[in-house]
Amino acid sequence: MKEAILEMLDELRPEFDFTDSDDFVMDGLLDSFDIISLISMIEENYDVKIDGLDIVPENFSSVEAIEALIGKSKGEAT
Repeated sequence: MKEAILEMLDELRPEFDFTDSDDFVMDGLLDSFDIISLISMIEENYDVKIDGLDIVPENFSSVEAIEALIGKSKGEAT
């Protein structure tokens, strides 16, 4: 899943290297519009629905955080 998430991030913002960042939002790699676009990509690729209450910067700060969000949206324990 990590590679698929990195591919989505690269498609969204090809000018950044997400592997060098500890916090995508704090480092300025993702803004609010990017997060909305990423949510759409995640929902389409993983057939999940992201709850509005889960749309917070912390859930998009790293690949691991995004993986956890996808798992939660699928109803999997994290």
